[in-house]
Amino acid sequence: MLRTVNRILIGLAGLLLVALGAAVLVGALDLGRHWDFTLPSSWPFDGPDDVLLTRAERQKWRARDWWWPSVITGLTVVVLLSLWWLLAQARRRRLREVVVVSDGGEVILVRGRALEDAMAAEASALDGVSHALVTLTGRRTAPEARITVALAPRATPATTLTRLRDEVLRHARTSAGLARLPAEVRLRAVRHRAERVG
Repeated sequence: MLRTVNRILIGLAGLLLVALGAAVLVGALDLGRHWDFTLPSSWPFDGPDDVLLTRAERQKWRARDWWWPSVITGLTVVVLLSLWWLLAQARRRRLREVVVVSDGGEVILVRGRALEDAMAAEASALDGVSHALVTLTGRRTAPEARITVALAPRATPATTLTRLRDEVLRHARTSAGLARLPAEVRLRAVRHRAERVG
């Protein structure tokens, strides 16, 4: 959901900036006169000496009773929406606990951090892995894992992915009694010095 909202907002902001930039450039560089084309009558800039809003347009609504409350309300809404969006970016939806159902039907709560640490330790012990970081997200009854793996030099990504799936994720599913544990794995290489051959 947040990813979709981000894409829509960034797309709209990009379109708005491109359109505004094009309008300013066409007017500021006087491209209509140089390239011999006429601009529509509603075009905000006719030439390099034009301004976005004239003095009369800027002061047009100031005497109205509704003007300043509308401006303040609009700006407040924009600030609140911006703060909500910023907090949504910064907030990590990390699971505090995972629900584990035992064979006897008892419900046990396991700390999310403990399961993350156990998975990260097992992933870090795999051949070709320098270190790993695991974050659990989703719901308590249906967690999802985000695994970031730093590959050591000469590591084989395909083998590492297979072992993560067959060992680390399978062990986590078994120990937590989960039917499934979807995972998103991000691989990155560890920087190392070039080796001299010869």
